[in-house]
Amino acid sequence: MITVDSVPQLRRGVRLSYDHVRETHVLLFPEGVLVPNATAAAVLELCDGTRSVSEIAAALSRRYSGVREDDVVDVLNRLGERRVVAWT
Repeated sequence: MITVDSVPQLRRGVRLSYDHVRETHVLLFPEGVLVPNATAAAVLELCDGTRSVSEIAAALSRRYSGVREDDVVDVLNRLGERRVVAWT
């Protein structure tokens, strides 16, 4: 289970990219493509395998107002269910 101390990273073979034609982020993985919403994309950009969920929430709160650690955990749990994010 993911906690605020967990350190998320994209799973092997998963890549976050910006699609200039669609003007949105896309998450590419062996099983397909996922188009994350802006919130999920902002979280995914920070999932580098070195920052904890708490650190990701802090970084996001410097860019956006109203960011809560619980919301970041929820986003990462959903992405984990899709098997695109892993954590240590």
